Amino acid sequence: MARITTRQGLMGKSFGLAAEAVSDAVGCSISRESVRQVTQGWGGLVEEARQELVEAVFDPLRAEPAMPVPVKPIVKQATLSSDGGMIHIRGEGWKEVKMTVISAVRPKTAAELVPPTDSRRYAPYEPQMMIENHSYQAGLWDADTAGQYQYVEALRRQVPECDKVSAVADGARWIERITTENFPDVVQIVDWYHLTEKIWFIGSHYFPQADRRRQWVNCQLDALWLGDTEGVIAALNQLPPTEDEQVASALGYVDNQQERLAYHRYRIAGYPIGSGCVESGINTVVHHRLKTQGRGWERDNAQAMLAALSELHSDRFASSWHSL
Repeated sequence: MARITTRQGLMGKSFGLAAEAVSDAVGCSISRESVRQVTQGWGGLVEEARQELVEAVFDPLRAEPAMPVPVKPIVKQATLSSDGGMIHIRGEGWKEVKMTVISAVRPKTAAELVPPTDSRRYAPYEPQMMIENHSYQAGLWDADTAGQYQYVEALRRQVPECDKVSAVADGARWIERITTENFPDVVQIVDWYHLTEKIWFIGSHYFPQADRRRQWVNCQLDALWLGDTEGVIAALNQLPPTEDEQVASALGYVDNQQERLAYHRYRIAGYPIGSGCVESGINTVVHHRLKTQGRGWERDNAQAMLAALSELHSDRFASSWHSL
């Protein structure tokens, strides 16, 4: 019953709803508080175990570095994405949860191909890639600590053994830094959809007339899609100076990310160019369960929940339950 209670405590929107689900499933009453204690208690064990593993891997005094036991090893091609989401911590306010998602990558089958939603299409020689078999690590960490958990999760999935590895993100400096430190040779890519939002935001500022704005934005996006990054940078440099800080930031963002915008080469090489898996992960793993109204979470309890949720959504709940 403890295992069922814990799973429901993680999957339910609240401990109260989880208590109702458990009561319906097993035919006996259980209180909200009991579900909370069981769920967070197991999450605390998971948190202790993953922290001990990270400390062992990064222990400079060990004669040989510790290696995590492989779980769902990825063969041939992998991608990793990192991002952050906000939850409320009692006495601290809204704090960022940092998450890394490790995924397997393969070409889509003919049945999996989806027609494009705009004019930017994949050429016949450009493989469309499927991202699947995700695993997660999420916690209330600073960037350096998040980098350690990213590295250990990648070792667990045997990412360093893959032939091809990419990292798709929104361009945040902390993500770029930890990924470069962990995997200097990884192909880092700015999420295509995040970049299109920046171009549309710039276009809305300089071209208030809808038709002219659409024409200008699509011209820049078509150029980026086909590999003319220099032409897009030249077009942005031709725009009048602005005193709007947000627009200036968006312009600087595109300029600073030039090395990670070679989308034509990425597509031909078979790299995914979207980071939807981590954005979805933030919503399904973190926000669905932990972004609640009211008093928020005690920090230790939130960290325990994040550890347990990471195992649950990585399809490791059963194995972790038996090992702890």
